[in-house]
Amino acid sequence: MKKITVFTTTYNRAYLLPILYESLLKQSNKNFIWLIIDDGSTDNTREIVKDWMTAGKIEIQYHYKENGGMHTGHNEAYRLINTEYNVCIDSDDFMPKNAIEIILNSVKNLEENFAGLVGLDAAKDGEIIGTRIPDKLHAVKLNELYSIHQVRGDKKLVYRTEIVRKYPEYPEYPNERFVPLDYLCLLIDQDYDLKPVNEVLCIVEYQDDGSTTNILKQYRRHPNGFAFSRISRIKHGKTFKEQFKNAVHLVSSAIFSKKVSWLFKSDKTLLVIAAIPFGCLLNVYVRLKTK
Repeated sequence: MKKITVFTTTYNRAYLLPILYESLLKQSNKNFIWLIIDDGSTDNTREIVKDWMTAGKIEIQYHYKENGGMHTGHNEAYRLINTEYNVCIDSDDFMPKNAIEIILNSVKNLEENFAGLVGLDAAKDGEIIGTRIPDKLHAVKLNELYSIHQVRGDKKLVYRTEIVRKYPEYPEYPNERFVPLDYLCLLIDQDYDLKPVNEVLCIVEYQDDGSTTNILKQYRRHPNGFAFSRISRIKHGKTFKEQFKNAVHLVSSAIFSKKVSWLFKSDKTLLVIAAIPFGCLLNVYVRLKTK
């Protein structure tokens, strides 16, 4: 049985997937499965993946579902994965040729209090996205990496599958296609540590149609998903600044969703009330930026 699943959620990215496929073919360690969750693509994704499966150069699993957004693709992936570890590589990203080898070497004898690994993302030119992880850290929680240790930029997460399945799935809201993925990470943070790996596990290239590039539009189109995420960030925030910032965002998302009830779902109601004027200003700012 393979040790790790590389899973990719994709929607109409047939023109990008070959880059990721080629990088997986070049892996120095082939002890992995590539699981592709097709989130309702209308291009030729199914056909090119079937060709790769027929070629049989690496083990590929393909699953088609109705379009529901990236978070629903993650829900589906976690239901299907049957390897000990998993890592998400987006359809517009790829892996350096030694990434699987680094991961499998790093998880050897991993202690039970570790949910997995946190490694680095890099750009095509090799430059690290954001900052490296402080060398002094031998165990860390993802949220603390940013809020306390002031690390910047996206990082790559490798999780134990059995641990991921202990936590609730991402919620799904009618007519919305986005829930921030850090919700699950934040829940895992409460119970487990991550082992830092200061090596590049993923090469990223942000696309014009990607969620990172269009975050303000996503913010406006999917207010319930963002409001849900802010509730957990307020609850588990390590600093007052972090909690208040997310309270401001909660107010703005509540306005977009036209659901005042979101303001009373946090366990820090007074903080949310204090954030209302700032949340209103943020809401106006987002509206102006997304006309």
